[in-house]
This record gives sequence, structure tokens and C-alpha cells, in this order.
Amino acid sequence: MSECYGGEKAALATMHGKTSAIAPAMASHLGLEIVTPAGIDTDVLGTFTGETPRIGTMRDVAVRKARMGIRASRLTIGIATEGSFGPHPVIPFLHVGMELMVFVDDARNLVITESLVAEQTNYGVATAADISELDTFLGRVLFPTHGLIVRPNRTDSPWWRLHPELVRVYKGIVTLDGLAHAISEAARVSEDGRAQVMSDMRAHMNPTRMKTISDLAARLARRVATECPACGTPGFGRIAVSAGIPCAVCGTESIVPGGEVMGCATCDCKLETRYIPVREYAEAGECPRCNP
Repeated sequence: MSECYGGEKAALATMHGKTSAIAPAMASHLGLEIVTPAGIDTDVLGTFTGETPRIGTMRDVAVRKARMGIRASRLTIGIATEGSFGPHPVIPFLHVGMELMVFVDDARNLVITESLVAEQTNYGVATAADISELDTFLGRVLFPTHGLIVRPNRTDSPWWRLHPELVRVYKGIVTLDGLAHAISEAARVSEDGRAQVMSDMRAHMNPTRMKTISDLAARLARRVATECPACGTPGFGRIAVSAGIPCAVCGTESIVPGGEVMGCATCDCKLETRYIPVREYAEAGECPRCNP
């Protein structure tokens, strides 16, 4: 455990119960106590369902969220997370999540970031006019242990565009009766008579995502506990991946990384580490030249 933050407190800005996922790692690796300020509305920075658009990058929003906690708690350290979910960039039929967590220390002028790609996610979207159409989908998204969100499927006529506030979004659905009612009401006002049903990815409604956040918190805490070998600043960790292993066909650098570049949050110290090679060459399908 690093002694740098022992006995200090950090504010966690959350409306969705993330304290239980984040606090243990911060305590065990840093000796840091997590405080969750009351009355913070993180939805003003963006919502998964789009009523409030997220402005800026995930990191931008996470830093703003962390500083909301700092202001509300009058502490100097803040922690916050942001998540994004959608199709896999290479395998479109596979859904993945991107989780990002920031550690903001205004006393030391530090912003330390860690991220994690979660291939184990229950994220999914379907449309239905009736709950009877969703048997397979409900199993896939782990309902009812994981919540759902329902909204009208089509509200793109000029009238709806002028009155987006009238599009009711049903969140946190965890019962069959509640789901049936929400689908009926949303389909009734939708222009195509169907409701859109999607996973509720808010952490308190999604145990799978909560586990990912816990894993990411441990990764971030270990990074914060790692001091720069040159200047001693906390947060020394990966800042880039190094050149990929060569393609077996043409020798071009592939998309398979050959190692990591470790760096400091404040000084110019960098260290490159090479991965222990599992194989000497990449396949042609992993080469940007052979498989553009």
C-alpha cells in the first residue's frame, strides 16, 4: 500500500451506488477513505438515454464530475467514472463497454486516468409491440437481475422534435409487470407502434457493470500507488502501446502491440517495456497493409 494518501479522504461523485465498488480498492491500495457527497446531480453532465447529451470526451466529463464532488465535499481529491456502450469496433454483432475512471488531486495538480474495455457486458437493444416478443432478449440481457429502460421507438416527426420533453423514458424496470406496462405505454405513443427496450447501464441497475467498475477501481488504485522512478509523483503507468509485432507476410507493423510505454503524470520520464512474445509474427488479417 502506498503511504502517499494514507489517512486522506476522496470525494466520489455518484448517484448510482458506485461507492461499494470503488471504496475497497482505494482503501486497500492507498489507505484512502471514500466520501460520497449528498445532493450531487451528475445527470446534468449527460445521461445514457440521451435526454441530456454528454458534452466533451469521456475523460472531460469524468474530470468535471470529480470536481463536482470536490466542490461539494470541500476536499482536494475527487474520483469519478464514465461509461460508454455499443458495438465492438471489429466484431459488430458483439457489444462491449468502455469504462474510464479518473483520480483528481487538486492539491498536487494531478489528473490520473485509467480505462478498461469490458467485453463481458449485458448491453443490448430491441424493439417490441408486446412483451411476448422479448423472451430471448430478456435472457440475453439478464433481466430481471439487471434493469431495463423503455421508451417509444419512433418519435421523429416534427411535432415530437419540437416537444422532446414529452417523450417519456421508463427507467429501472426490474419486474415483468413493470416491463409490460412500460412497453404498452411507449408503443402506444410511438409512430411505429413499437417500444425500444434497452439495458439499463446505470451502475446500481447493472451488477455486471458494477463488477467492471470494481475491477477498474483496483487498476486505478494500483496506478496511483505507483510512484514515478524519476520524481516520485504518484500515478506512473501506461500512457501508450509500442510498435506492433511484424506481419508474417509483408513485415509491416501489425495491430498486435509489442509492448507498453509507461509514463509520469507530471515529468517527462518514460519507460518502454516489451511484452514476452507469444509469437514472433502477426497474421495477415492483423496487418493494416494486408488487410486494410
